[in-house]
Amino acid sequence: NGILFNHESPRRGSNFVTAKIAAFAHNVRNGSWNGEPLALGNLDARRDWGHARDYVEGMWRMLQQGRSDDYVLATGTAYSVRDFVDAALPDLVWSGEAVSETARDAKGRLIVRVDPALYRPLDVPALIGDAGKARRVLGWTPTTAFKDLVAEMVEGEARNPALRPLRAGLAPL
Repeated sequence: NGILFNHESPRRGSNFVTAKIAAFAHNVRNGSWNGEPLALGNLDARRDWGHARDYVEGMWRMLQQGRSDDYVLATGTAYSVRDFVDAALPDLVWSGEAVSETARDAKGRLIVRVDPALYRPLDVPALIGDAGKARRVLGWTPTTAFKDLVAEMVEGEARNPALRPLRAGLAPL
């Protein structure tokens, strides 16, 4: 059995925060941003985000074993939603706290705002996996750095616009 922590790629569905951030960052960078700030929930939520490509390699290695067993695939490092935004749009200046937190760009434009309605009532503050057994038994190690994952997701918006037809206006999710 495979227990997979968050695994992302440019094909991630638009109802996930990572894809929402990547699409927004792409629109800001290429000048197609509609001027509405990105509305997010808890910026302090921390997740163990890895690349789907790395996790597929881990799943393949699980299937090569002579007997089934339980394995966790994870990076072992958690990043916040704010960290994801910073990796996608690195020149933002943050101010405020919790529901009043915002981020502005160098031109002073409001880029990110917190929407309390997007907070999850039972959200876990941090989810971090321990892939020690997968490393020891399978020889599996994730190879994609967090910043590279985020960059690939943002760049993927330009390469694969047909994958996300509903994102043009970045309607609320």
